[in-house]
Amino acid sequence: MNTSERSMQLRLASHKSWANTADRSARTAAARRASHHTRFLVTAREQHPTATEEQIEQIADSLRKAHYTELALRSAQARRLKGEAAREAKRRQVAAEIGIAAA
Repeated sequence: MNTSERSMQLRLASHKSWANTADRSARTAAARRASHHTRFLVTAREQHPTATEEQIEQIADSLRKAHYTELALRSAQARRLKGEAAREAKRRQVAAEIGIAAA
């Protein structure tokens, strides 16, 4: 079996599996619980070992918001840099075309 056939076979199995799943939310609940939120709770407990559970939840929420804000900032910076590079490349291209046309 080549890689294309293997990929289709796995995709087919996935579709069949999800077709047989009545409660998608329940099926993915454990993964959602073990995902990012848990990491923020662990970090909050490490940073504030004497905090109450309510305080830990608030700290974890702030850590989560800070994390996603940082990701958004990095994304915006990368888009800006990419745009600046594209504009500079376009400027050079136009300058080269004008230089060729003027010669």
